[in-house]
Amino acid sequence: MGDLSWYLIPITFVMATVVAGHALLHKRDPRAALGWVAVCLTFPVAGPILYYIFGINRVRRSALRLREEALAQQPHGRGWLHGGTERYLPVGALDVELIPPRYREFERIGRAATGMPLCGGNCIEALHNGEQAYPRMLEAIEHATSTIYLSTYIMETGPLGRSFVDALARAVQRGVDVRVLIDGVGEKYSWPRASSLLKKAGVPVAIFLPPKLFPPQLSINLRNHRKVLVTDGITGFTGGMNIGRRHFADSDNQRRVTDVHFRFMGPVVAQLQGAFLEDWGFATGKYDAPLTVHEQCEGDCLCRVITDGPDNEFDPLASVLIAAVSTARRSLRIMTPYFLPSRDFISALQSAVLRGVDVRIILPVKNNLPFVHWATRNLLWELLQAGVRVFYQPAPFCHTKLLLADGMYVQVGSANIDPRSLRLNFELNAEILDMNLARQMSRHFERIQRASREVTLEEVDGRRLPARLRDAFFWLFSPYM
Repeated sequence: MGDLSWYLIPITFVMATVVAGHALLHKRDPRAALGWVAVCLTFPVAGPILYYIFGINRVRRSALRLREEALAQQPHGRGWLHGGTERYLPVGALDVELIPPRYREFERIGRAATGMPLCGGNCIEALHNGEQAYPRMLEAIEHATSTIYLSTYIMETGPLGRSFVDALARAVQRGVDVRVLIDGVGEKYSWPRASSLLKKAGVPVAIFLPPKLFPPQLSINLRNHRKVLVTDGITGFTGGMNIGRRHFADSDNQRRVTDVHFRFMGPVVAQLQGAFLEDWGFATGKYDAPLTVHEQCEGDCLCRVITDGPDNEFDPLASVLIAAVSTARRSLRIMTPYFLPSRDFISALQSAVLRGVDVRIILPVKNNLPFVHWATRNLLWELLQAGVRVFYQPAPFCHTKLLLADGMYVQVGSANIDPRSLRLNFELNAEILDMNLARQMSRHFERIQRASREVTLEEVDGRRLPARLRDAFFWLFSPYM
């Protein structure tokens, strides 16, 4: 045994060094790289094992492998798949010279980050809370004649969820191509599972990265947070709403939330449809080329869909958000339920104030995840000290994700401004360049701001020591929230 140890010690040291080198080469965050290097070299046996289990982004590798396998079998090529230069059908794509000059700087940012052009001729309707959104969604499902693609993080199975199941089942009976995609963790928020009800009703359903105990699912932290409904390639819906009773603002549910969803018509529906089919292929291994989108709307909105996830090396959504903040010249409005911005985002907000931009942020006064609220409080002083105005919105909990810039740029979708959304989740946002919608959403923002309480630097600095320690402690874990 003594002789064997002389061989094991150098082998263990070499293994720890090799694994530390892998972390050094492949981790983009220097803090994460330093942490894994330290763990591997300090614990030369346990460190490499922990890194193998938790430190390698397997979902990126498996996603790329699945897509490459699918591409080899597709006669239509790779243009529409995520990762290609032209990710979706270029329906309604606008020549840059045709875009009004006031929009061009914002347009150029998104095109450079995503490789996708803006598409024109879209109509967009803002739908506030479940009272407005769900009837429109159910109506679109009932009138569909060819395809229905629905993706959601949570699909509750109370009366509302069952009304969606029934509508989808009737569509299947009409001969409509119906596909439903539910996140593997999100579907566990209700019982019975939505997937069980859908299968029993004959509705094709797929589960996105379902967690498993045997073998253990190591990608449990990587969730599909996108919310998409597309019917007949004509009408699309996206925003922040799941399918659940809690999204009715007038309900007596103690956990009710407010939110805004959006109904799209026009060429941008092709991008929503392509995003769904990409996720469907990821979950099932069966990729289909997007169908033709029917352009039945002659609107004025310029739109672009941004998809992001842990399988994307370039973080386009985080890049576009920071660039949009950096491009604003007059006003910037942000509403988000979870706000744990990166250092780059904080710096961009501080720089915007220095340029004379009026920056305002609305957050919920009471978060459904208290530890996120506490972690946020630990960083607010940096923004307040720089001149950013922060407001706490009273209950019910606001789940809206909204960014407005200069009265012309609107970004909405599923992503929060936190590491989970911008690094771990699969998210989908839509960029909209339209002054009418921007005015409408600005009025919505101002109405909520008037009912909210402004946070002061004195308030944040005046926290008692136990509260400051608690907030700082949870802030330490903000990269994982």
